[in-house]
Amino acid sequence: MSAEDLPKNEANVLKGHEGAVLTARFNRDGNYCLSGGKDRTIRLWNPHRGIHIKTYKSHGREVRDVHVTPDNSKICSCGGDRQVFYWDVSTGRVIRKFRGHDSEVNAVKFNEYASVVVSAGYDRSLRAWDCRSHSTEPIQIIDTFLDSVMSVCLTKTEIIAGSVDGTVRTFDIRIGRELSDDLGQPVNCISLSNDGNCVLASCLDSTLRLLDRTTGELLQEYKGHTCKSFKMDCCLTNSDAHVVGGSEDGRLFFWDLVDASVVSSFRAHSSVASFSLFLYT
Repeated sequence: MSAEDLPKNEANVLKGHEGAVLTARFNRDGNYCLSGGKDRTIRLWNPHRGIHIKTYKSHGREVRDVHVTPDNSKICSCGGDRQVFYWDVSTGRVIRKFRGHDSEVNAVKFNEYASVVVSAGYDRSLRAWDCRSHSTEPIQIIDTFLDSVMSVCLTKTEIIAGSVDGTVRTFDIRIGRELSDDLGQPVNCISLSNDGNCVLASCLDSTLRLLDRTTGELLQEYKGHTCKSFKMDCCLTNSDAHVVGGSEDGRLFFWDLVDASVVSSFRAHSSVASFSLFLYT
């Protein structure tokens, strides 16, 4: 993808949340998206037509993250009420509430088979939950972090998490091995490159850092945005050619992956009650 192909204009603005929107996630094929926010609701949208499809209500406090299964049939969500919710998409029914975190839950992810949910908490732990079991107890707890766990990614065999303690930790669930890369700054979001070779970490010193997953080597740093107080998402574009990150001043930044130059920057948000959608052409 060339710099000319990067989005520069709003494709749609989706309005409906009462208060700040804290998370927005596309489904796997990009036809739908989910959002969650301070109003304690999850909302399902057709972003291409700007249509609100369904609202999911059961959380007692703000919704901080949401994820959908590959077949679009189930949702997991988390937030300030310390619980992980497992939903049926079509009926809007809560199938199960997983309890066990001692504080707010910051992030959730399904594994590849949608059989397990992994959650990251303010209580310095990762917890794994079996969606097929009727038990509401976690099947695994990882509590080696020294501060809040903010973000989690999954591969077929690994759990990768970023923490305010300044580390990105990788847990190989086959052999029980933990690898830790210390970035020296609080990590508030991580994402994997599409080829799976790198992890991108957003740190609270207004810097994105790209790490080699095999060696832990720092490959590149990306700067120019502001990220000092809030969780800001980051990712790579479909082709891994560009790095994307948000900024606390409401702007969206695109960097060239290799030379870390800012190739595009524009204001993406003007209101906490709505969120803008930018689509790749």
